[in-house]
Amino acid sequence: MFRDDERTRVIEEVGGLARLGSLAAELASESGGERVMLVSDPGVAAAGHADRAAGVMRAAGLEVALHVDVAENPSSDDVAKAAAAAQAFGPELYVAVGGGSAIDTAKGANFVEVCGGRMEDYRGHDTATAPLRPLIAVPTTAGTGSEVQSFALVGDGETGAKMACGDPSAAPRVALLDPELTMTMPRRVTAMTGLDTLAHAVESAVARPRDPSTDGRSRVYGGAAFGLVSAGLPCVLEAPEDVDARARMMRASALAGLAIEHAMLGVAHSMANPLTRHHGVPHGLAVGVTLPHVVRFNAADDSVEGDMIRRTYAELASAAGLAGEGDRGLAEALAGRCAELLALADLGTTLGALGVTSADLPALALEANEQWTARFNPRGVDAAAFEALLGAAL
Repeated sequence: MFRDDERTRVIEEVGGLARLGSLAAELASESGGERVMLVSDPGVAAAGHADRAAGVMRAAGLEVALHVDVAENPSSDDVAKAAAAAQAFGPELYVAVGGGSAIDTAKGANFVEVCGGRMEDYRGHDTATAPLRPLIAVPTTAGTGSEVQSFALVGDGETGAKMACGDPSAAPRVALLDPELTMTMPRRVTAMTGLDTLAHAVESAVARPRDPSTDGRSRVYGGAAFGLVSAGLPCVLEAPEDVDARARMMRASALAGLAIEHAMLGVAHSMANPLTRHHGVPHGLAVGVTLPHVVRFNAADDSVEGDMIRRTYAELASAAGLAGEGDRGLAEALAGRCAELLALADLGTTLGALGVTSADLPALALEANEQWTARFNPRGVDAAAFEALLGAAL
């Protein structure tokens, strides 16, 4: 399922954390040292995963500095603190243990520690001024896909706006997927990260490619991820101890992350950022609530490009065993399945239930229209279209 020409080596193994010492020692030695900067967050540290990871690496003869001062939605301020700790320590290798927040903070610290300046200096892609240090990502959630991506997504310390900062050398060299590490996630976190993976899969499959030379990998990876999430998310919600289902969700997250590398995302993510910033709606829930409406909006495009959108949606639906009459019927089945998975999460299915009112929509629509992901949506949007989408989700 994973291609061997991707930048990141993906290792999937129950109990795989035990391999972290040898993997880290190998990469650190490439840089002629043995110092590892381990970046995590307070919740993961409280669950014991950060200490376990540090212990495995110390047993392999490595010197490890642990930094766990990472916020749930990290900003450039979090990156600056991690970079300062790294500058004082002088690592040859970064290891991130946690969800997307820890992994993105580690990537950001790598930029700033190696290249100087602030995180705001590295918006865009190919922005590193020197090769970054190797990074091993050990996700403890199944949601962001950051473990296989070359971008760090962090907030501007002053405005709070999300910044995508990327470079080929920022992609983790190794993604170590150990489903046992996700067993400590509360149901709410399992649900929200699962919805995030769902949105990544569906949006990236039809998004405009970031690289025009892409060979359709976003559609292949996104489709495979959707099939895994459609079957796996109900399982992990109903039987959280099912390690095989947890493994399928981790695979889905990584596949969707690879899809994003080749295409990017769409308007569900454009709406999610202001919903999180102004109304405190968690990211995964925000994309989950808006996604069914985005699928219907994109599938209603009557242009030639709309035919391609519906065909891709139909491929995703068919691969997951959904039924519908023709491409339009299958696209509607896809939207319906996204709504069903949202309802299974039991966190709220409308923006109104999450505290958003009709009076909030114009400002939210304007801000959504300014988000960078909007430009990659397969159907063109403007502020009026965003207001209609938000209204449908209200």
